Amino acid sequence: MTEFTQIKLDTANGIATLTLSRPEKMNAFTGIMMQEMIDAIDITDADDSVRAVIVTGEGERAFCAGADLTPDEGAGNVFARHDPVDDLSDTRVRDGGGRLVLRLFNSQKPLIGACNGVAVGVGATMQLPFDMRLCSDNARFGFVFARRGITPEACSSWFLPRLVGMQTALEWCMTGRIFDAGEARERGLVRSVHPQGELMDAAVSLAREIADNTSAVSVAMTRAMLWRLSATDHPMMAHRIDSRSIYRLGKSEDSKEGVRSFLEKRAPAYPDTVSADMPDFYPWWDEPGYE
Repeated sequence: MTEFTQIKLDTANGIATLTLSRPEKMNAFTGIMMQEMIDAIDITDADDSVRAVIVTGEGERAFCAGADLTPDEGAGNVFARHDPVDDLSDTRVRDGGGRLVLRLFNSQKPLIGACNGVAVGVGATMQLPFDMRLCSDNARFGFVFARRGITPEACSSWFLPRLVGMQTALEWCMTGRIFDAGEARERGLVRSVHPQGELMDAAVSLAREIADNTSAVSVAMTRAMLWRLSATDHPMMAHRIDSRSIYRLGKSEDSKEGVRSFLEKRAPAYPDTVSADMPDFYPWWDEPGYE
């Protein structure tokens, strides 16, 4: 079993809970946390019993207070200390938050954020590829990069405008100001706001709705299609993938069970798994000529 030091991963009844676990540092982000979160998503993707993943922070103060700014001995700029090469024009230069976000983006299981407090910097940007984001009423968000002399990271220049619109994305990133849960809800960053003591129950309820009623293969395909096809230049690409998907899945055992359970007015028992029964053209974005 994988041993984690800065996160926790617990699985029960089809739902995995990934908890950022550095409460003494307000769950501040480190290179170790990045790699452990990536490893955890590898685990949940490989486990067919997991139907949804909830990501939260330990304690009631913070989801993640951003990058750990505690300087390494003689390291200088905290934001540059993990650069893999000296030549910054080299395409191998990749920020840690971006590496994590791209792994989250490629998750085959739905991701539900339960933001339990402060979320600034990478603590905010790592939540952008979550499929649904809930937060507590004491949550605070901030895309504070301009106030630290740097720029947005973790692919947030791609994700944030898609979620909240360009004007809001520009405002939040250019001012770097902290804003509250109400504004996050009003602008579309989070789905709903809950009292601190009710946040996890709300997240679990949402996860249960997925786990108890849907096909794992259908959800994995739907997640990949909505995130990727909504960003293409023309709906024709969506039409092509939609068509291939509906015909492949229409012949599946899950499709047969979905129809039978509906007609028989009973709960479904879908037999197909993500590990074995994804359509033969998945992942289509790796095909030659796909743009």
